Amino acid sequence: MAKRSPNTPVLLCAGEALIDMVPRETAEGPAFLPLPGGAVFNTAIAAGRLCVPTAFWYGLSTDLFGDQLRVELVRAGVDIALCRPFDRPTTLAFVTLVEGQARYLFVDENTAGRMVTPADLPEISSSVRALFVGGISLVGEPVGSTMEALAARIAGDGLGRLIMLDPNIRPGFIRDEAAYRARICRLIGLAHVVKFSDDDLVWLMGKRDMDEMVRAVHAMGPHLVLVTQGSRGARAFGAGLDVAAPAPTVTVADTVGAGDTFNAAFLAALARRDALSPARLAALDADAIEAALIFAVRAAAMSVTRAGANPPWRHEMDGTVGA
Repeated sequence: MAKRSPNTPVLLCAGEALIDMVPRETAEGPAFLPLPGGAVFNTAIAAGRLCVPTAFWYGLSTDLFGDQLRVELVRAGVDIALCRPFDRPTTLAFVTLVEGQARYLFVDENTAGRMVTPADLPEISSSVRALFVGGISLVGEPVGSTMEALAARIAGDGLGRLIMLDPNIRPGFIRDEAAYRARICRLIGLAHVVKFSDDDLVWLMGKRDMDEMVRAVHAMGPHLVLVTQGSRGARAFGAGLDVAAPAPTVTVADTVGAGDTFNAAFLAALARRDALSPARLAALDADAIEAALIFAVRAAAMSVTRAGANPPWRHEMDGTVGA
């Protein structure tokens, strides 16, 4: 493998970047605070903070919110050279917290991200060893077809690159459930690592038995199926593999971005083992997968102790198993 500059991206996060309109109480009454967010954006930020050389691609607006997203990506060390400006508005997600869980109302019609097409796909450098996709960018059109086309291109380019998928399902955002389910199933077939929350897994598979659901997903092609279970930690399943990582006890501020931090930290752990390829991933033993899972769970646990999507930096995770 050719040597790379420490700053040459090895991970590409492609998908949603938006503004979370987060409720706040002010002296004048309730208000919304605009904060950069989106599942794939959060994953890119978390990966950058964990010192994974990361690039990001999506339709970023020329408006003030698009500028806000760019600033945060650059601040985390994420390469945005692939992101050309789009003269359309930024997606807004109005957030409410119910018992610490986020609920969303999306304003997404005709936005910079929603309207990207396969013709907008950039050339991806051969230095990129892994692709992460997911979130609401898999739902609407034309962006959903665009993200699927990107994953198919990466899967078929012969460079042996790893693909990780997190559907991060938002049922209230889905308008054509049959088409969405079909897309997720096709992407599962392209991916090497698939991550679900336990709720997402039940929504997609329509079953309650964990082993049965995971076996069904694994049979669709991925090497690893990861399932996050909130305060119960996470599990990783594969051929002859079933390992778990308990979640540490923490005081939860909110859960926004926890799953995204988990994704980035798991990929960071793989990168530390030079395992950002299907072959190298398949060669990892159960102990290595368990260590990566523990690292991801502990990073996510740290993020939920903070308000908003605020993943840990590398130095905060030093000494953690899997680091």
